[in-house]
Amino acid sequence: MELEELEGLEPVSPNGQYFSSDALSLSILAVLESEIPMDLESQSIFLLKTVFLPISPRFSSIMVENNGKKEWKRVEVKLEDHLHIPTFPSNLSPKSYDKYIDDYLSKLSTERFPQGKPLWEVHIINYPTSNAAGNIIIKFHHALGDGYSLMGALISSLQRADDPSLPLTFPSQQRSESKKENFVTKTFSVVCNTISDFWSASLKIMKEDDLTPIKSGNDAIEFRPSTVSTMTFSLDQIKSIKNKHGMTVNDVLTGMIYFGTRLYMQEINQSSSKADCTSLMLINTRLIGDYVSIEEMMKPNSKTPWGNRFTWVQISVPKLTQFSNALDFFRNTHKIIKKKRSSLAAYLSSGLLQILNKFGSHEASSRYIHHTVKNSSMVISNMIGPVEKMSLANHPIKGLYFLMGGIPQGLQITIVSYMGKVRLAFKMEKGLIDPQKFESCMQNALEMILKDSDLMRNN
Repeated sequence: MELEELEGLEPVSPNGQYFSSDALSLSILAVLESEIPMDLESQSIFLLKTVFLPISPRFSSIMVENNGKKEWKRVEVKLEDHLHIPTFPSNLSPKSYDKYIDDYLSKLSTERFPQGKPLWEVHIINYPTSNAAGNIIIKFHHALGDGYSLMGALISSLQRADDPSLPLTFPSQQRSESKKENFVTKTFSVVCNTISDFWSASLKIMKEDDLTPIKSGNDAIEFRPSTVSTMTFSLDQIKSIKNKHGMTVNDVLTGMIYFGTRLYMQEINQSSSKADCTSLMLINTRLIGDYVSIEEMMKPNSKTPWGNRFTWVQISVPKLTQFSNALDFFRNTHKIIKKKRSSLAAYLSSGLLQILNKFGSHEASSRYIHHTVKNSSMVISNMIGPVEKMSLANHPIKGLYFLMGGIPQGLQITIVSYMGKVRLAFKMEKGLIDPQKFESCMQNALEMILKDSDLMRNN
């Protein structure tokens, strides 16, 4: 591609530099499942030019290095280089195409973006799977922005299927009522939790989790083949548990995931129920959680700015041997998460990355992130999707989920809500984790939590 500079260079944010280095190259893959057969080939270039590119100048920029600093450079975009329409064998069953999509996503998530082109791609899969008549995969480099930014960009390029003139709406993020704490007590709790959590987080770069049925310890795991599977749950069912226990939806899902993961570990290897297992949970650091327009994100003093505004918290997954039933495990998980919320350790970790960047380099910060993630057992990320059905160029979107690419971790779990349902996507190291058994354990975990919650209410 012949490059043509359109305007002055703009510095890449520190997080953008951490996520685009020799040690790390992170990406996000959004998968849109079409309700009807795809016929977008003739419109795709027009849609990319008129709908996608105008969303953000980052989509028309490449990353260049100038005196050791990375900067964004605007270029002319050759759209044909960013559009991919793979060819699979014809006339196979939807189940067979599931396998092709799985392998395609696995390969796509391990590939780094080519140099000299803007850091995004669109892949149109014109084959029916068990879940959809066709699939659209949009791959973004994480340096362009975080999940919040890119979900906002995705939403801005889609419409409501029932009435395109109306805006998409999102579920309320209000939390259940909780008891108010004394200011002094709360402050003391925050200080103590922050010191404890930051110390534990600092040790994670040196101490690796035990090897278990979900963690192999293989090197360069981000480049190894993976298996992708998804599960769908009723949001009303999740909310019923939330309301019974005074939690958030994320608390319920996290408790279910931890319990299901421990059930799986125990089923595969009984002794692993006592193994140390750490989860990294990615969190948005913006002041407001609701999505806003791209125009609002791009304002200089926006409260919900475009970019990478997230950090992570480390949570030790409770051990099954410590509890007599599912509800005790579930409640304990909630206590741990609640304690993590009253800690500033995640923000101190972000500060540590800035110090490493200032006195070392962005590569030093990238290596710190790489070791922290690799030494853990799983990564969890979640986003909120719209309540109404979306459409793209008159193609109703039946479902959506997202995956993370380039993460040095063998078990990644992503969560997104859409049309009153919650979709969990599991990206697992191939040959290590059995997808069917893992999904079965997740389903069992939810059913056991529901059963114990009903018993508690009846008693």
